[in-house]
This record gives sequence, structure tokens and C-alpha cells, in this order.
Amino acid sequence: MDNTFNYVKAVGINNWASYPYVGYSQSCKIGSGFFKVNGTVPISNGDCNGLANALTGRPISVVVDGQRMQSYTSGIFSNCGTSLTLPLLLVGMTDSYWKLKNSWGASWGEAGYIRIPKGNTCGVCKAACYPSV
Repeated sequence: MDNTFNYVKAVGINNWASYPYVGYSQSCKIGSGFFKVNGTVPISNGDCNGLANALTGRPISVVVDGQRMQSYTSGIFSNCGTSLTLPLLLVGMTDSYWKLKNSWGASWGEAGYIRIPKGNTCGVCKAACYPSV
């Protein structure tokens, strides 16, 4: 996550209008980023309350133990340890679970999302940050 945010800080990323998908091989537009960030705001390792507070108004980049998540289809998943193996985007929460978006596509999980119990389940509170703009 840090490398990605550092790249966007240095180079920027393009929006859809300035760099649309065209469906054929073309040269990459490097160094012409439309949007940049100022840096990252880390959330203290293990600070689940800080993670919940930071989630208000923005998604948060997190890393979780995703070693057993491939077969997830629905419900609240808790069959994991705390080895950080899979970056996800924390997008929401309730009193009982975190909701995370995966990059594996809408055919995985609950239309591309997974729910895990609130707390440090799967190590979700161990390594989290968001960009500052």
C-alpha cells in the first residue's frame, strides 16, 4: 500500500476521461497523473477503535490474512489467522462486522465484498492507512 501511495504522490494517476480503456494495446501514460496525494495517514498497529474512527467518510486500505478466503461465498467470515497476506479496501462497518472490498471481481463473495467480525479478525487492525489529499 505504501508503495502505491508513494507512486501516486510522486507521479499521480489519471482519471477515466483523460486515460480511458480502449480495448487494445497502447503506450502507458506515465508521469501525467491527473490526481495526486500528499502522503499517507497510518493507523496505529492494532488500534481497532482508531480504524473505526478513520473509516468515517473514507475507505481505508488494510491487509488481512486471506489464506482461506478464496472459497468465501457469503455470511460473516472468521476462518483466518493474523498473517498479513491480502490487501483489501475497508469500506464499511456495523456494530458486529467490518465490510471489505476485494479485487477478485463481483463473482467472488458477496458481489466482490466480504464481511468479517468486528475487532482484529484476520489481522484487519494491524496494518491500515489512507491517503491524505
